[in-house]
Amino acid sequence: MTAEVLWISSKEIDLLGITMPEIMDAVEAGLATVGRGEAEMPAKIGIHTREDCFIHAMPCYLGGNVDRTGVKCVSGYPPNPANGLPYISGIMLLNDSATGLPIAVMDAGWVTAWRTGAASGVYARHFGHPDTRSVAIIGTGVQGRVNLIAMREVFPKLSRVYCYDKYEGQVERFIHDMHQELPEAEFVICSNVRTAVAEADVLITCTPIVEEPQRSIPRSWLKPECLVIAVDYDSAIMEDVFQDANFTCDNQNQYVWTQEQGTYFQKGYPTPDDIHADMGEICAGLKQGVRQGRRGAVLMGIASHDVMTASLIHDKALAAGLGTKVSL
Repeated sequence: MTAEVLWISSKEIDLLGITMPEIMDAVEAGLATVGRGEAEMPAKIGIHTREDCFIHAMPCYLGGNVDRTGVKCVSGYPPNPANGLPYISGIMLLNDSATGLPIAVMDAGWVTAWRTGAASGVYARHFGHPDTRSVAIIGTGVQGRVNLIAMREVFPKLSRVYCYDKYEGQVERFIHDMHQELPEAEFVICSNVRTAVAEADVLITCTPIVEEPQRSIPRSWLKPECLVIAVDYDSAIMEDVFQDANFTCDNQNQYVWTQEQGTYFQKGYPTPDDIHADMGEICAGLKQGVRQGRRGAVLMGIASHDVMTASLIHDKALAAGLGTKVSL
């Protein structure tokens, strides 16, 4: 018997019309599975071929009533955008949980972009204040865009977006594209980070992940109850932002393991005793989110997000007759 693998291109994924709420629901279901202890998900491992560049391997098995398996091989190269290349690229592989045979291959860049924004949306579902009206996006590339789309889904009163990016022209392109997603919102171009974050109800940092960060955003710049979401590890948020705050991470095992390696989350970042909960515990109902006070999260991106998002794509592609079947 010859196994067949479904190859799904990024263009075919776009044709499926998958919505942000669908991805958020899938990501939340995966987190709940992890939180119930029904998953096997080691911390991501990687290699570093150039300064601040990484190639990570991210396997995950989600058991219980989910029963999905996959591995993502993803790279992040901060110098790429200046050369017209994507910062994030890679391959996502889905396997059959019963046989181990590969069943689908797809673009990891699309999966990574949308599941990361969706994870921020899931966190905001549980920790955001319903009257949120403004968000600051620091770093207006792909992640800035999908994170803003997620915030739109969570906060119906969202009406102002503060934007900052160090690359000339990036903010203008961001506003041109995102105004179509939030036509009623006011977009404010900020000349510096401090101006961008000063009045925001939610702050999301989407800057490149680097090994020796020059953190630039202190607690004193933020509103007292600003909801802080870092999707760029510890590159932008200063350590005092999370001190004495309700601190959450997407997965405690991965956060602590990464911190113990001595590269990220050093110099005052929360230690295991400072973690209120991880998102697996929250989504499984083992702990509750809070919507007031000092709240913040480091959302590193975990493999359960990838497997759930890729499974959603796979199922919809099969139903739509999209993708190319290749025999092994």
